[in-house]
Amino acid sequence: MNDDRSYSSLLVPPSTQDWMQGVLSAKVVLVMYGDYQCSRSADVYRIIQRIKQELSASFGEDYLCFIFRHFPQTQIHPHAQRAAEVAEAAAAQGQFWLMHDTLFVHQQKLENGYLIEYANDLGLDMPQFLKDVSKQVHSDRINENVEGGIHSGVTTAPALFINNIRYAGRWKMTELMTAIVAANH
Repeated sequence: MNDDRSYSSLLVPPSTQDWMQGVLSAKVVLVMYGDYQCSRSADVYRIIQRIKQELSASFGEDYLCFIFRHFPQTQIHPHAQRAAEVAEAAAAQGQFWLMHDTLFVHQQKLENGYLIEYANDLGLDMPQFLKDVSKQVHSDRINENVEGGIHSGVTTAPALFINNIRYAGRWKMTELMTAIVAANH
């Protein structure tokens, strides 16, 4: 699995600056470092969404807070950085999670033409969106996510932290669900 075991805790604590589903006061805070062009990141995100639904149904909405941080692996995924920029440009217009989900669903189609199409489909202000993306106005935020991940020992995406502790188990629903529930005890 991951051979970067030298760090096992998250050094950049979750904050209101993060993209989150849920509340920071949740019993369990799950932080994911992900890459929109990485199929494993997409698979893990889908598993987390299923877990989140199950836990909300069983324990209530405030049980799990999910946080997504960018970790584009530009050396192997040429479109990952631009996809992260697009997610942030959509976020500037209040559409982060819709764009986030779109990018993972269509991760085989992340070339510029498709990215513009997704923004248009979400009804974004296109002149503003295109200006933000072309000027890379959100690159600092993405770089901060990457640097924070690196400081916490992340070398590849996806990487998960459950209540600030690195998840080192298998990327399977049952194992991840067990780890999340165990973190609350």
